Amino acid sequence: MPLPCPSLFAVSLSPSLCAMGAVQVLCVAAAGFSRMAEGTRFERGGHLLCMAALAVIGGLCGVAIQLGPDSAAVCAGTLAVMTMIAVADFSSES
Repeated sequence: MPLPCPSLFAVSLSPSLCAMGAVQVLCVAAAGFSRMAEGTRFERGGHLLCMAALAVIGGLCGVAIQLGPDSAAVCAGTLAVMTMIAVADFSSES
């Protein structure tokens, strides 16, 4: 039985796109770790790790502009999410 639309299942990803995705996932995880490390003895290291990850994603945004607007938009979105993770405080405690 042939597939109804075989071109939908033929995904070809470039290695640079896969590497960018992996770096973005690791950087979002670093921002999350920084948030969870607050108030512990790992707080300083978490903040330094988050700052380094923000710098990496910022540089990656500059490189992604050359790959196309969709890659740049994804990197910019990742940078915005990381900033929100690191900065926003939604706790109800005063």
